[in-house]
Amino acid sequence: MTDLIPVDDPADPRLADYTGLTDVELRRRREPAEGLFIAEGEKVIRRAVEAGYGMRSMMLTAKWTGVMADLIGATDAPVHLVTPEVAEQVTGYHVHRGALASMEREPLRDVAELLPGARRVAVFEDIVDHANIGAAFRNAAALGVDAVLLTPRCADPLYRRSVKVSMGTVLQVPWTRLASWPADVDRLRDAGFTVAALCLSDRAVTLDELAARRDERLALVFGTEGDGLSPRVLAAADLHVTIPMARNVDSLNVAAASAVAFYATRPDAQRA
Repeated sequence: MTDLIPVDDPADPRLADYTGLTDVELRRRREPAEGLFIAEGEKVIRRAVEAGYGMRSMMLTAKWTGVMADLIGATDAPVHLVTPEVAEQVTGYHVHRGALASMEREPLRDVAELLPGARRVAVFEDIVDHANIGAAFRNAAALGVDAVLLTPRCADPLYRRSVKVSMGTVLQVPWTRLASWPADVDRLRDAGFTVAALCLSDRAVTLDELAARRDERLALVFGTEGDGLSPRVLAAADLHVTIPMARNVDSLNVAAASAVAFYATRPDAQRA
């Protein structure tokens, strides 16, 4: 069992992985470069461990040592015991869950590894809001999406806020980044996917019409929070799809739209 290591100096280098967690720009640069991400809260830490991510360290306040005793006993990583005050000085915010873990990132997988056997994938183009990415991953996990593909400009799904909003499900859904977007639309089509772009378009079919097609393999593509999908993607897609709205509402938040689309097109429902 790993011994608890009391640390009372917020500048202690052993806590370096946890410094400045509210500095988004710093963490966006640092975490991928150093090959780490932060899991916050018992449930998220457990999901990270269960998903096979290696642990670099934990930082706990005293009230969480009992709850996390089994994980403490199972890891060789250092477990740092701090007061709530030290945790706040290190991270830059009140860590009300009192449990943080620094986890090892895994290398990005090639998209070719994710497509065989997949019946439904989600593609997100240039989604820059970490909360939206986290919520979209939670929807994908809950509604049986086989893989999530992100364009190069999308927010980091392993950033702390994304992981937190996803309730750790970002650690369970296979995902990677597309290297050549929007040229990768052709790669999806060549793999047998119908590429359906969620958008407002004069030639769009409704989501119900898409679901009724019962495509064997379906790639659902979602655009940015503000401008939607880029013209090149709209031109390359097989179908344009819209979610019918009431009360003159023209669109949903991208995370909400993804939940509706994932539910409507779930393969088991289509075959019922």
